[in-house]
Amino acid sequence: MHRYAIGIQPADIDHMGHVNNSVYLKWVQDAVVQYWEKVAPTDAVAKHLWVALKHEISYRRPTFLDDAVFADVVAEQVQGARALFTTVIRRGEEVLAEVKSTWCCLDAASLRPARLAKDIVSRFLPPASLEQV
Repeated sequence: MHRYAIGIQPADIDHMGHVNNSVYLKWVQDAVVQYWEKVAPTDAVAKHLWVALKHEISYRRPTFLDDAVFADVVAEQVQGARALFTTVIRRGEEVLAEVKSTWCCLDAASLRPARLAKDIVSRFLPPASLEQV
């Protein structure tokens, strides 16, 4: 799991006085990419890019400007060049949103889908999940 601290900006607040739904996508993208950059080896980070294919967001509670918020990111599965992540956005223990995301790993030079080596995937997934890679 990776914990990502979220800073809420005045521009994130919509006409209803809470964080606009579209801002959650930016948080998820930033959190997943930071997770990759923190856990993957430097050479793998340089050779690979990630693009989001799909996000499913379940909003539970509104988020406000002065809230102390963080996102917990968990890599759930890797299949070929695709990876599934769950990101839970929280205010303390309270769940504000849960996001299921599908991402595609790309070769940075060719911009074509790229399968990650098992030793890199093993940094993100528990050993039992590696049998599917």
